[in-house]
Amino acid sequence: MSALSAAAKKGLGDPELAELVMIRASQINHCAFCLDMHLGLAREHGVDQRRLDLLDAWEEAEDLYSERERAALALTEAVTVLTDGFVPEGVYERAAKHFDEDRLAHLIGLITVINGWNRLMVSRRIPPGGPTW
Repeated sequence: MSALSAAAKKGLGDPELAELVMIRASQINHCAFCLDMHLGLAREHGVDQRRLDLLDAWEEAEDLYSERERAALALTEAVTVLTDGFVPEGVYERAAKHFDEDRLAHLIGLITVINGWNRLMVSRRIPPGGPTW
């Protein structure tokens, strides 16, 4: 999972966006360990604190996030919460407008792996800053 995460981040080529995506999925999954880690990494990458504070309400705080970021966040939510069993076509198409095929594959890989990490850490009840193994 670590190798997939590193490859997806590198292939996406946007460390700030990668952290926003991982934070948003971790918010939805209530993973305190991953939130703690990725909020710290986002700050290290220079993500503005206001953008971090309002990420949970990104749709209403549209002036803080680019259309590309908003498309990635919508895809993150759709992949994280597969209520209908699939990602809605409109959400996928919106993301495909902002990411070429390779970057879109890396974005989906990143969303998938953070969801795996979230489920692992929540299932193990690992607290923020706690041991991973």
